[in-house]
Amino acid sequence: MSQKISTDLFIDITSEVCPLTFVKTKLMVERMAVGQTLEVRLNAGEPLENVPRSLAELGHSILSLDLEGEGGDGAVHRLRVRKN
Repeated sequence: MSQKISTDLFIDITSEVCPLTFVKTKLMVERMAVGQTLEVRLNAGEPLENVPRSLAELGHSILSLDLEGEGGDGAVHRLRVRKN
């Protein structure tokens, strides 16, 4: 488990499916100021594979990615990203 990182904004995309998971996250990041941080609550599977990778490809910094609670097929993760 990583250290506690304070975040400026939060979005929960656990009820969304790809590609909306990334679209909603990207729209939130676009509204942020450079240097602000966003915490994204996302499911395992496609969102976990695609959202962090896509944000990094856009040049944003992935600060942490932690498992929330128990693992398994329905695992939920928390991604923290800084807008660059």
